[in-house]
Amino acid sequence: MIKLNSDQIDRVIEMAWEDRTPFEAILFQFNLTEKDVIKLMRINLKESSFKRWRKRINSGVSQKHLKKRNPKISRFKCTRQKPISKNKISKR
Repeated sequence: MIKLNSDQIDRVIEMAWEDRTPFEAILFQFNLTEKDVIKLMRINLKESSFKRWRKRINSGVSQKHLKKRNPKISRFKCTRQKPISKNKISKR
């Protein structure tokens, strides 16, 4: 497995929990296969959290595999991301 710093590990865990972020995106960004992500999650999560994550990934809710994904979903980022970033609300 590739050596990652704590910030990278946190980001991989965050991406792994996100339903719409496929394993292929993690492979592209961090060069970690699905098996590597599972190992990383097993090491860094509590046992109960890891079991909950695995159950969720294997359920029909998650779209972690591009083959199971709706073909209409072609991007990783939120469709509202552009309007949010151009937010005109003043920062105090």
